[in-house]
Amino acid sequence: MAAENTSDSGRGAWTLNHIHLALYLLFISFALTIGIAVVLFLFLTLNIPDISSLASYDPPATTVILDAKGKQVDAVFLENRFVVPLDKMPKDLPLAFVAAEDARFFEHAGVDAWSTFRALLHNLRTGARGQGGSTITQQVARSLLLSPEKTYSRKIKEAILAYRIDKFLSKQEILYIYLNQIYFGEGAYGVDAAARIYFGKKATELNLAEIAILAGLPQAPSRYSPFKHFDLTKKRQAYVLNRMADEGYITATMARKAYALPLLWGAPLEADDDSKYFVQYVRNYIQSQYGAKALTSGGLTIDTTLDQKLQKAATAAVGRGVAKWVVRGAKKPAGLPQAALIAMEAQTGKVLALVGGTDFNRSQFNRATQAKRQPGSAFKPIIYAAAIKETFTPASIFIDEPLFLPGATPGTVWQPQNYRDEYSGPTTLKSALIHSKNIVTVKILQQIGLEPVRRLAHDMGISSQLDKNLSLALGSSEVTLLELTGAYTTFANLGKRATPVFITKITDRNGKVLETWQENSVRVLDEPTAYQMTNIMQGVIEEGTGKKAGGLPQETAGKTGTTDKYHDAWFIGYTPEVVCGVWMGFDKKLSLGNNETGGQACAPIWLDFMKKTSQKKESFPVPEGIVFLPMDQENGKFDPDNWDRATWTAFRKDRMPLTENQEHPEELAAP
Repeated sequence: MAAENTSDSGRGAWTLNHIHLALYLLFISFALTIGIAVVLFLFLTLNIPDISSLASYDPPATTVILDAKGKQVDAVFLENRFVVPLDKMPKDLPLAFVAAEDARFFEHAGVDAWSTFRALLHNLRTGARGQGGSTITQQVARSLLLSPEKTYSRKIKEAILAYRIDKFLSKQEILYIYLNQIYFGEGAYGVDAAARIYFGKKATELNLAEIAILAGLPQAPSRYSPFKHFDLTKKRQAYVLNRMADEGYITATMARKAYALPLLWGAPLEADDDSKYFVQYVRNYIQSQYGAKALTSGGLTIDTTLDQKLQKAATAAVGRGVAKWVVRGAKKPAGLPQAALIAMEAQTGKVLALVGGTDFNRSQFNRATQAKRQPGSAFKPIIYAAAIKETFTPASIFIDEPLFLPGATPGTVWQPQNYRDEYSGPTTLKSALIHSKNIVTVKILQQIGLEPVRRLAHDMGISSQLDKNLSLALGSSEVTLLELTGAYTTFANLGKRATPVFITKITDRNGKVLETWQENSVRVLDEPTAYQMTNIMQGVIEEGTGKKAGGLPQETAGKTGTTDKYHDAWFIGYTPEVVCGVWMGFDKKLSLGNNETGGQACAPIWLDFMKKTSQKKESFPVPEGIVFLPMDQENGKFDPDNWDRATWTAFRKDRMPLTENQEHPEELAAP
């Protein structure tokens, strides 16, 4: 009986164990079922994002605008980021981030279970919903695919995505995205932007000390910012260096030496105030040609023609010129006027400096490129060039006298007038331009006709609509300063118009060249005619309305312009190297004041600026087919007895005037 009882007891125990095992297995099965159901539920209800977009990582990147020497003058961005390939980074850079942020990065499958469990216990104990325990892969998921909210559902999504990303991308690809994506404070996204902001250099140039500081920032960019909390920055730097040594990435000696290295900080990222009008013009061009997204997020590199030294000189010259206008104290309307300046290389058209107004921060309207104003006598050289191109010479005689012409409507009279209503009688073409005689200009336009002038103006780069009446002789058709200054390159460049250019190259973030500048000069005048115009306009500065532009060591030529009631003042002038145009006036067409002519208001600004350009003693090149003859300025004659009154004037060999005795003056010609 005892044995039988023992057997029954054993069978009972065995049965009970089986029951316990069955219950345990049932519980496990139930738990697994619940777990699978939960996972399926999460996939269906948590709206897990698709990760396929990570294969073609293309984040918003900074567009940079460079000057002619390759120095950055402006940066345009939604997120300040410069994407850098992993193989271009210093080898210690990714390792520093792994050591500081995710030591088991190369071993785990996107999620570090132990770190996550430890962080979960901490959160449950403290009641917080922190982000502790996130791997580098989880940070990539959170940054690119999830919202920043601190919830358990987001953490679950994050873990799921991290696991999937780890299977989808290589560790190197994940690091590449991470190092270019994360935020470092001070508006910097990615390691390269951070390197530029904090150290004034690219990520490729960082040393170990600087790498350790950057690797310590992602955990709390504001808390560890070297610009705000340097003591905490150094503590964090030491932590990163020690972690790198613990992981065997560097030696303890290397860590100590890096910690002791002095640190040099970068300068704040700000646009140069002097260059803002130039930069605005470039920005507008990029936006119009490639779209706003390309400008703000495309990561373009834009090489420009800007000379920052000359730009500063231009801004200063305009400021001083307006200040002198105030000091002169003529009767003026309320307010300081606006002024603009543009300078370009004569042969290439490269714009070296641009001032669109007296204060960009108060008014972004660009008066050099956007404002259309009457140029007055500054337009006359185009008319005189058309005349010399046709049949006339500098010695051609016109009668400067009061003129009465039919008006715009039947029965009316149009009476153009000279400045101060002064007339000189018989006047040479050369003298008429030097002293800006309106009547002679009208008569020249009458004789050659409107169309040759309009056609030549268009060929020289004037795209604005031109009047189809004789008021064109007085510069009544509105043009921009950019147009007219560009047109004068035709004279400076022996008849070839150089199209104004601001941008020499545009490159996308991958190094593909989208645009490149090629010199584009077009012949619109023959060389002898262009040089004769330069020779005449040298006289404008030497003895005419542009005397206040004189004094440079180079040969100079130019023309003043003043409109009715002194609304606009102009001076366009050039040396063999640089063409520069200056305008002054009010945005509302008010008078600058009595005698505020182009020679008074603008020529001094031009000279002030041009003194900062090359000071080599250069002369304008003289083309073949040109001879120089002593000409009496008043009557255009060649009388040996009056050579003391004569000036040497450029003529074409095939179109020399006769002497007083009706003989050809070849023997008088200078080579």
